[in-house]
Amino acid sequence: MLAALNSKSNKIDRHFLLMSIVDATYKKRSDPEMSRLCRDVAELHLREFPNMVKPLKKEMGGTLPRVTTFQNYATLLTELGETDRAIGVCEQAISYGLQDGTLAGFEGRIERIKKAKASQ
Repeated sequence: MLAALNSKSNKIDRHFLLMSIVDATYKKRSDPEMSRLCRDVAELHLREFPNMVKPLKKEMGGTLPRVTTFQNYATLLTELGETDRAIGVCEQAISYGLQDGTLAGFEGRIERIKKAKASQ
């Protein structure tokens, strides 16, 4: 997957490539190199995501699919003590109308991050 990062592709394929890399590296985030790679690719995905929204919505029948990069990256940032950035990632997800698959959603995730920050 990493070799494909520099390849040209359509926005939908690019979205799923970036999300897949974030998912795979997130699972191995206890390894410092995987954590760094997860962070780098997540940042890349978040920068490119605004240009992916329209094609994704069109492909998915008018709604965005679940985008695990946002929740995984917010969790990683929280673990690294970067709670303000983690909250920003959640707010970005909310602005796109994304859901994280939990009952409380990204709003609840923000509250949990704020509690973690308060206990630091």
